[in-house]
Amino acid sequence: MARVAYRSADIALMARMMRAEAEGEGKQGMLYVGNVIVNRVVADCTDFKQLRTIEQVIFHVQGGNFSFEAVQKGNVFYQRARESERRLARQNLEYWRDHPAKYSLWYFNPYAPCPPTWYDQPFTGQFKQHCFYEPAPGTCDSVYRG
Repeated sequence: MARVAYRSADIALMARMMRAEAEGEGKQGMLYVGNVIVNRVVADCTDFKQLRTIEQVIFHVQGGNFSFEAVQKGNVFYQRARESERRLARQNLEYWRDHPAKYSLWYFNPYAPCPPTWYDQPFTGQFKQHCFYEPAPGTCDSVYRG
């Protein structure tokens, strides 16, 4: 059973986002970005209440701007997803998750060492240039169930 409900359009959109956000970090980096996207669909807490689809997560606005830099800057629309990214997106949607993004709801590239917290959320690990953060204990139990 899939981690979240999805359509073929969701696969394509998610694959484009994964490519736009982490193509330079290879397949593993793109899988981690996909992991965060799926976790945001699963989570029903903090900034992600009422988000139940891939499209809602990708186009989510926080603080007056899109949550993902690739949407803010338009990078997600520069290139179509290739079949390799579509396969990775399907993996995330169906079953794949791993540390440091296993339960992460946030990631960013600080262009410096990863801070121990980000908006009071604990650091879980780093992959290449991206730092990953999961909810503080007791603040988002739903992400650990999905």
